[in-house]
Amino acid sequence: MTEENKNSGNAPTSTTVNNEQKTHRNRNKPRRNGKGSNVQANQVVSQNKSATNTTQVDEALLEQADEAAIAEGGVKAIGDKRIIDFMKIEKPMVIISGLLVLIALGAILFKGLNLGLDFTGGVSADVRYENPVEQTVVVQALADNGFDDSVVQYLGTRQELLVRLPPQDVDAEGLTERLNNALDINGNNADIESINIIGSQVGSEVYLNSLMAIGLALACMLVYVAVRFQFKLSVGAVLALFHDAIITIGVFALFGWPFDLTVLAAVLALIGYSLNDTIVVYDRIRENFRRIRGVGPRQVINVSLTETLRRTFMTSMTVLLVIWAMMFLGGDGLFWFSVALFIGMVAGTYSSVYIASAIPLMMGLTRDDFVVKVKPEFAEEVVSFNDPKALD
Repeated sequence: MTEENKNSGNAPTSTTVNNEQKTHRNRNKPRRNGKGSNVQANQVVSQNKSATNTTQVDEALLEQADEAAIAEGGVKAIGDKRIIDFMKIEKPMVIISGLLVLIALGAILFKGLNLGLDFTGGVSADVRYENPVEQTVVVQALADNGFDDSVVQYLGTRQELLVRLPPQDVDAEGLTERLNNALDINGNNADIESINIIGSQVGSEVYLNSLMAIGLALACMLVYVAVRFQFKLSVGAVLALFHDAIITIGVFALFGWPFDLTVLAAVLALIGYSLNDTIVVYDRIRENFRRIRGVGPRQVINVSLTETLRRTFMTSMTVLLVIWAMMFLGGDGLFWFSVALFIGMVAGTYSSVYIASAIPLMMGLTRDDFVVKVKPEFAEEVVSFNDPKALD
């Protein structure tokens, strides 16, 4: 065989190799399916469908897991943390709270409050003694001279006192003379530095303004929690604050204890403190709804309350120590203020668990209420297109 024949025999071989290499290079490109659409785009669509199906399955499994956990007494532990099942008795506690609120409202409406001089009007006098004097001695001296139902408070020292009396029928000059005679005790002369007569109309205006202050405070709390957290939580927070204020005022109405501006100040302070405790719980609830997977809303709330229990206990006990000190060592001027704070503290700590947390759960609080959702105009679209070459 000559060289020409050899070369002519090798030419087809070279062409075949080149075709195989070209075919091999073409296979490195994305493959096309029989319908001419991009395989990668189809895979994205199938992934989205499977993700939707997975989400639905996860929600169903989540509900089953929550029901199973409740049947077993709730989640006992997550990691190395033991969980207390607070929500196990949520319904009985809410019913008890509702009954207490109804009793308090009944006492306020039918029995009424024993309003102090700040609301009904009366006489207020600043008195200075030459020597220290006891409050009980001054009250008894006033009663002996016809001034019943008097209230005596120290103003800094035991020589300076504030004397409050019910409305009197005499004019200011005659009243000052009678008080001078009544307050002189066994050679310990009293000097009336100032005297104020408060009319009943002024007292009624103060009473109405006080009610408006409480209502405005509750409305502002509702708006704050709704903007800061979520509307369902804001309803629970306001109902808890209403629960605390009504029970405190109702106890004063039920037992006929004096209700004056100092007690009202305690109620307003109580609203602020109770909201602070509730906000701490809500912040942990929101964080755990975003962080914890595989448990239902009831268990997330149990975890949150368990994690904040130590903080709530330490804060409440610290405040109670101060309240007890004012109650037993602060004298008559701070006694009813301390009593109101004590009642409100107990009610507020309880309401943060079984009112502020249970009400949103009954309203259907879920994880979707705290997850930031992508707006439709910013959602990514999956586009599938036909390959023009496949149509030839």
